[in-house]
Amino acid sequence: MTKLTLGPVAYHWSAEMRRDFYARIADEAPVDEVYLGEVICSKRAPFHEPDLPATIERLQRAGKLVILSTLAEVMLKRERKATEDLAAMEVPEIEINNAAGLFARGKRPHRIGPFMNAYNEATIAWMARQGATHICLPSEMPAPAIAAAAQAARHLGLGVEVQAFGRASLAVSARCYHARAHGRTKDNCQFVCEEDADGMPLRTRDDQPILRVNGIQTQSESYIDLLPETTRLVSEGVTHLRLMPQAVDMVAVAQLFRDVLDGKIPMAEADSQLAELSGDTGLSNGFYHGAAGYRRIAMAAPV
Repeated sequence: MTKLTLGPVAYHWSAEMRRDFYARIADEAPVDEVYLGEVICSKRAPFHEPDLPATIERLQRAGKLVILSTLAEVMLKRERKATEDLAAMEVPEIEINNAAGLFARGKRPHRIGPFMNAYNEATIAWMARQGATHICLPSEMPAPAIAAAAQAARHLGLGVEVQAFGRASLAVSARCYHARAHGRTKDNCQFVCEEDADGMPLRTRDDQPILRVNGIQTQSESYIDLLPETTRLVSEGVTHLRLMPQAVDMVAVAQLFRDVLDGKIPMAEADSQLAELSGDTGLSNGFYHGAAGYRRIAMAAPV
């Protein structure tokens, strides 16, 4: 059975917001696996790390598999140390998002996160030789590349994950534009990113929404929506569909995906409901269809 996963929270949500979020996920969301940990900015980690043991215990008690994700960018000594400490753990499973984590983990079993750029069969084969048991493909890969990568990974016995909902991560930077936009520096940001629970919107000069900024990360404005493509993804070897946490009802989002996978709801009805849950945020599937990522390819949607 295709598994639904919940990716790590990318935003600087308050400790209370995270606790409430994961309590609902544990008790109500039909997801099989949950990724935890700070992926974007190491300065945020102390705000929610104290809650990790209790969060892990509650999710596991609810039957969810928990995976800890490493930082996407490692630049400082304390970030290397934190990555090394995480890589030294045997339980829970570890998702590696940076070469520093890959080096620290060695050839012990681990997952490869979407920041590691597993774009082709040769790279996937190399990662498998280094101990990878599972890969999450980058969100900008088109359908033919996903199919080829999934086939190669499955041949090697690896799980294959694709992001099916949520903002696409387009880039991470050494600098923090989120802080700079408010006249602050990265070292003196005063955690201004906490004000934007779904990322800080950027607009073009003619006032059109174009991107979101989340600390050092640049994201798409629209949410990826591959709900209409789930049948094809599964048939081509994708074993896990990742839902990225956004400031929407993620329990309802997960339920829609589960109902579609289980054949309990017509695709057109489910996709309409997903658009309603997403509010003013548009849905896109351009990357999957080899087009500009922000586009919504109408012919791919159910008739």
